[in-house]
Amino acid sequence: MAPIRAHSPTGPHPDLRGHGLLLRPWDAGSGADVDTWLRGLRDPEFRRWNTPLRPVTDRASARESLLARAQAAMEGTSVSFRVADARSDTPLGHIGVNEIKYHLKTARVGYWVLPEARGQGVATRALLLAARWALTELGMHRLELDHAVGHDASCRIAERCGFPYEGTLRGAIFQEERHDAFRDAHLHARLATDPEPADPWGEPGGRDANM
Repeated sequence: MAPIRAHSPTGPHPDLRGHGLLLRPWDAGSGADVDTWLRGLRDPEFRRWNTPLRPVTDRASARESLLARAQAAMEGTSVSFRVADARSDTPLGHIGVNEIKYHLKTARVGYWVLPEARGQGVATRALLLAARWALTELGMHRLELDHAVGHDASCRIAERCGFPYEGTLRGAIFQEERHDAFRDAHLHARLATDPEPADPWGEPGGRDANM
């Protein structure tokens, strides 16, 4: 896998390559990126499990959402990556390292995959890559991942990527399509001191034999 470049706590942030993927920051000035972001957040499967605080319903709100994420990256509070195929640059989804707290060395990760890219291990590969970067180059000690109870695929992805289940957070996230009701979430976490999970696409220890 190509080496991951170090960076300052605030942007610009590096592109990440490995596991057959290219992760780069989203570009609010790119019409293609805006369209991909809008399509991902309007996908019924995304909306089944995620209820953003500010709904994204059209190109204007999608661009505004990406601009807000770019600002957060500049402020050092989160980093949002467009996930794409490393060879063709075909967009596949999103992964973010969010709620970064440098004084506590903690952050949260979240991701989604476009419908046509599901079933190809995209979320697993992206999470392995982003987690390794956050726990080494970004200097985090603890990464948390939560998802709505019942989202079994996210449970499997988390466990596969070295994020064991830690417990249930009661009423921690919004109900589907609602901001006035809540549902439980499963909490997973990975520490920088945990053993790095075996890489199902390459060699143990996170090295990608195909890159």
